[in-house]
Amino acid sequence: MKLTSNKKTRMVVKTYIFITLGIFIYVTGWVAFLMPNHLVGGGVSGIAAIIQYASGFPVSYTYFLINLFLLLLALKILGRGFGAKTVYAVVLTTVLFRVLPPVIPADLIADLSENGKLISALIGGVLTGAGIGIIFNQGGSSGGTDIVALIINKYRNISPGRIILSIDMVIIGCSFFVSGEPTLGKQLATVLYGYIVVSVTGYTIDMMLSGARQSQQFFVFSKHYETIARRITTEMNRGVTILDGQGWYSKNEQKIVMIIARKSESNGIYRIIKEVDKDAFLSVGNVMGVYGKGFERIRG
Repeated sequence: MKLTSNKKTRMVVKTYIFITLGIFIYVTGWVAFLMPNHLVGGGVSGIAAIIQYASGFPVSYTYFLINLFLLLLALKILGRGFGAKTVYAVVLTTVLFRVLPPVIPADLIADLSENGKLISALIGGVLTGAGIGIIFNQGGSSGGTDIVALIINKYRNISPGRIILSIDMVIIGCSFFVSGEPTLGKQLATVLYGYIVVSVTGYTIDMMLSGARQSQQFFVFSKHYETIARRITTEMNRGVTILDGQGWYSKNEQKIVMIIARKSESNGIYRIIKEVDKDAFLSVGNVMGVYGKGFERIRG
């Protein structure tokens, strides 16, 4: 079913609102928890942070310059739609890296830092992972190694979080040389905190993506199956299959409505079934994997 122009516009606006939210959360994790403690995360932001710690060159400039090259790669391989979202994300991330640090009160940063580097690493990792997860769910990227991860994920069934984690291990190792700590033990501790950051980030990304992609299978037994099927098709934009069945005890023929949908769409399906037939018999089960139009692609 084709979407109207107004509905398409609303969907695009919603997508960019969520991307903006994800970027804000991502940058907040960096400027409020990681950078004040001289911690290094992964990706281009991690490279930019290392350069700033070593030379004082601002994170925002390094982040933007490196992403110029990677954006060209994304435009060619992942398509213009992805490229437009990523350009927006890279520009907004660059701006926020410049705008947010002076906006956040210094007293607040000092209070947060008093919790110690470990807590800052954990909270910073969760925030950066959550931000990237939100962006990924909208088909975009914050740039950098996210682009590399999505390119690989396009052709292979490897989770983006795992790809990013592998790349980031090398970046974190480089933080040993710019930690600025006076002793070898503290230098090694800085690297360890960095590995904690990227591990938490990768785990958070995978949890958010797997949660958003979970699917459910519905079997609906109702005399009003036609109305239920029509409303789910028109209101939820989900395909419906009508199966033939027979009650073994009654020997009566009946129709069964089968729907496979995202877990996030389940409340809408419940609502429709309840409004049409509150006495309908319903069986719902979680599905491990769904591949095809409207769901995931099978990758070799």
